[in-house]
Amino acid sequence: MKGFKDFLLRGNLIELAVAFIVAAAFGAVVTSFTQLIMDIIGKLGAQPDFSAVAIAGVNVGKFITALVAFVIMSAVVYFGIVKPYEVFKRLNEKPSAPDAVGAPTSEELLSEIRDLLKSQAR
Repeated sequence: MKGFKDFLLRGNLIELAVAFIVAAAFGAVVTSFTQLIMDIIGKLGAQPDFSAVAIAGVNVGKFITALVAFVIMSAVVYFGIVKPYEVFKRLNEKPSAPDAVGAPTSEELLSEIRDLLKSQAR
């Protein structure tokens, strides 16, 4: 029982559970936002649902609906999570060490070694 208790109280498991719950809630928000955008696109095109769209007798409406929903969801995730995270990460980065900026390249070091070896050979 002690091993099971340790497993349950391990930090990783709790963090994973919280992340899963937050992701599910965020998924509902993204889905409802996507439906809102789909409705607006449908109203502008005078067709609120693309499911009935057919080209040359082939129903491509469900594919178009899924494709548009995917693009909208991807945009929401990118602009709502990825971009703010990158900005936050960039703002919180520690500046690099001052001597690292002026550090010589590998080629410069190899040239110095070569020159030293040539001067010693004379």
